[in-house]
Amino acid sequence: MSRSIATAKAGPKAGAAATRRIGIVSLGCPKALVDSERILTRLRAEGYDIAPSYERADLVLVNTCGFIDSARAESLDAIGEALSENGKVIVTGCLGAESGLIREKYPDVLAVTGPHQYEAVVEAVHKVLPPKHDPYLDLVPPQGIKLTPRHYAYLKVSEGCNHRCSFCIIPSMRGDLASRPIADVLGEAERLALAGVKELLVISQDTSAYGLDLKHAEGAWRGRNWRAHFTDLARGLGELGIWVRLHYVYPYPHVDEIVPLMAEGKILPYLDIPFQHASPTVLKAMRRPANQEKTLERLARWRAIVPDIAVRSTFIVGFPGETASDFAQLLDWLEEARLDRVGCFKYEPVEGAAANALSGAVPEPVKEERWHRFMQAQQRISRAKLAEKVGREIDVIVDGVEKGRAVARSKADAPEIDGNVFVKPAAGLKPGDMVKVRVEQASDYDLEARVVASAAR
Repeated sequence: MSRSIATAKAGPKAGAAATRRIGIVSLGCPKALVDSERILTRLRAEGYDIAPSYERADLVLVNTCGFIDSARAESLDAIGEALSENGKVIVTGCLGAESGLIREKYPDVLAVTGPHQYEAVVEAVHKVLPPKHDPYLDLVPPQGIKLTPRHYAYLKVSEGCNHRCSFCIIPSMRGDLASRPIADVLGEAERLALAGVKELLVISQDTSAYGLDLKHAEGAWRGRNWRAHFTDLARGLGELGIWVRLHYVYPYPHVDEIVPLMAEGKILPYLDIPFQHASPTVLKAMRRPANQEKTLERLARWRAIVPDIAVRSTFIVGFPGETASDFAQLLDWLEEARLDRVGCFKYEPVEGAAANALSGAVPEPVKEERWHRFMQAQQRISRAKLAEKVGREIDVIVDGVEKGRAVARSKADAPEIDGNVFVKPAAGLKPGDMVKVRVEQASDYDLEARVVASAAR
């Protein structure tokens, strides 16, 4: 297994040959990526450079994931690779909460810290590589160090989660909900927009619960007071004039209030809602909301207000106790819901999760068969929905240009997890360009299109 050390947007300054160089391997979800960005921003402010490869790094940070067993295995492999390729390794992130496990397998790691322990990571770096000189303010751009392309960025609004889903150990690793003050969030978003970011992807463990722990305390931004609340957050971000995409949104009743903002073009007509299943029996075992009929009614209302709203979700098949009838309910619900973007996982036991104590384990061959049936059903839905876009004009943002075509995304597509819009010809297009295209062909998950106008908003 080979991994590349992440390369940050802000490059080293000339004449810094004596500066300490830090490499980072960032694994897991976008929330972990934001943690990596914060660590690098702090280190860059102290005069460290960011190394793009193992051999050019004086020290490597490995930001781990520990959500499921396969992610834990990948994290352990990454630590081993970094030790082999470089030798000086500090481990942080979710798997870092299990320092005993890491040190037992890799006793040579220099330090182990848990998730979002930024100060502990920086302190560990200082012990190994003390900074050469005092930091200068101009070493770091106002928006900080970013690991994403320049035209989009993740905006983390909170840490932790108050839910206790039986398959998840995130609260034990990251704690309960801890929201950032509203002025800090909107201020960071504005700095990113001023730096040229054209798309913000709002993330957390539970975005629609934002501010609950703060009792929705107000904060001042742009001469007004704003509540630390999901709806005020969406309204504030909608004033920036850039794409705003909402991820990890639990379907609380107040989510309905932001749909009109989508109709007004303030935020993207896109909701990422982790439904996980449709059978009430399975949802109860998962400790998840179980009124899926009401959810179908809400989907219909949202589509009446915003016909182009794109709803993405994730599901788990093969959960302990899932019967053939439960799975059939899930397929029936999926056909009726007609979601735009869907991911599906085969259930994996996670050490420390309450679901491990449940009876009725589903055999692996059955999980595999159900996963294939689920994905085939969603593939048909996706193919039909994308076919409806042929001949239409849509706005896209360009992520890159390769082999004579631009790889772009529509308002219905988040980077890395959703589909693409392939635009030909790509002459004159570059990453970050926003253009209007006419859709000419559709496949199961992607579109092909031709440019009709530039500077789409």
